[in-house]
Amino acid sequence: MAYDPTALGQSAEPLVHDVSGEIWHPLFQQECAFGPEIFEDVMMNLIKNPNINSSWLFRADILHDSDPAWTPPSAPAPDVALEDGAAAQVVQQQHQQQPLPIVFQDFHNDRVFVRRLIPRNTRRDDPLDQTCVFASSCTPDATKARSLVVYLPHASSPDALPFYHPKVRGVAHLHEWDAARAVGTVSIHYLFFNEADFAVEKLVRTARMLLSVLYKHGQGRIDGYTKRVHHDVVIPQARFQDRYMELKLKYAKDLVETWAETTDPTKHVFEDLGIAAFLIELWKEMYKDQPFPGFVDIGCGNGLLVHLLIQEGYSGWGFDARARKSWAKYNSVQDGRDSLQALVLLPDIVSRPSYADSDEEPALDLSKIHNGTFPKGTFIVSNHADELTPWTPILATLSESPFIMIPCCSHSLGGQKYRPPPPRDKTKSISTYASLVDWAAQIAEDCGWAVETEMLRIPSTRNTAMLGRKRTRDVEEVDIDGVLAKYGGTDGYFESAAKLTKTEKGH
Repeated sequence: MAYDPTALGQSAEPLVHDVSGEIWHPLFQQECAFGPEIFEDVMMNLIKNPNINSSWLFRADILHDSDPAWTPPSAPAPDVALEDGAAAQVVQQQHQQQPLPIVFQDFHNDRVFVRRLIPRNTRRDDPLDQTCVFASSCTPDATKARSLVVYLPHASSPDALPFYHPKVRGVAHLHEWDAARAVGTVSIHYLFFNEADFAVEKLVRTARMLLSVLYKHGQGRIDGYTKRVHHDVVIPQARFQDRYMELKLKYAKDLVETWAETTDPTKHVFEDLGIAAFLIELWKEMYKDQPFPGFVDIGCGNGLLVHLLIQEGYSGWGFDARARKSWAKYNSVQDGRDSLQALVLLPDIVSRPSYADSDEEPALDLSKIHNGTFPKGTFIVSNHADELTPWTPILATLSESPFIMIPCCSHSLGGQKYRPPPPRDKTKSISTYASLVDWAAQIAEDCGWAVETEMLRIPSTRNTAMLGRKRTRDVEEVDIDGVLAKYGGTDGYFESAAKLTKTEKGH
């Protein structure tokens, strides 16, 4: 059933009647094959995730829910006594969080929310409180049902509404269902500030788009669509987004304007701001009752992530095989050493080749080598570290340290480009990236880690983060040599590391 809505003109009779006498104008109607339960599920998802309808929005915070099982969000206690003006503002905010009253003829209000729409850019747009009402009606024989979801912005005039919200007093979504025929319709309705607004093209386009999203999600449910990507498994969406916005407002403009690399600054800056936001919220949770143990970013690239984390008060450092232009700006002295260092990772457990002629053996500049052993508990960051990705859980095991790895390009333990076998889960994609993620997870599991996965909200298709912070068995029980052998061995790694130090004999 294709999306081809019928446009209902200004003279169309209202399909729902507000008992106050206000006129709700229907704009578009579309036939559908999904029933009331799917309609309500889809609308609940849209209420909790307004970013689906508008890229200007981050999320919605629920301030009120008539469900008796709902627990209100706790507000932080003020550090000092409130002045009279501040106290009045708190009272006003609490009043704004109360739902706006509305009743429709022949409908029963089943559930009422107040949500706060949180914009992506709080410097440009203000948050907006909005009452959301679920209402329903049914014929006595239960063969025909009507479900209604209404949005009422807490704004008294069009000028009080932010850019991301249509300039109307209310939006209604109506689902009508004929159970005997298993067919229904969905329609979109506006309560205008001014009747002349019916002719405003932008409002008409927005109505058509809102109905399109509702229809697409509803039809997707009955067509067997299953959501494949689940965000916010480890860190709640609100915490991540609030932290990300704080970092973005604090650092983004200067970082983009002073970018020293030839790569796209917007991609790398906002990507690393997102990863930093995730790590900060993760560490707040992990180390709330103990001192932060420090971090190391292996394969740190341009060094921006290290710089951001240090700026936010987390001690640590990073290294890469070669220095970058950006290091001149991002490097700092931490605990008597540079926070960004040019070092080649050569773990002690890498097999050393035997040379028949000693002149063939490459000489290593040990000052440019790191053996991959870190102080116990150091949090290991492996962000698009390429050749070092499969080594991450192994190094974490040897140092008894937690880790995060965000894979990008696929390499073997020997450092060569490598195509891992398809994922164990046959329902997953067999792409190179999906194969790499599953292969790296297997290495971590064989090292005794309970792997947690989070799809990061960053501007990259390589956004799978795997965490190792809990163990399934003691380190002493892990056969590291066996793990290395199982996943292809380390042949070739020593030679590659030696070349990177650029100190072969005779040169």
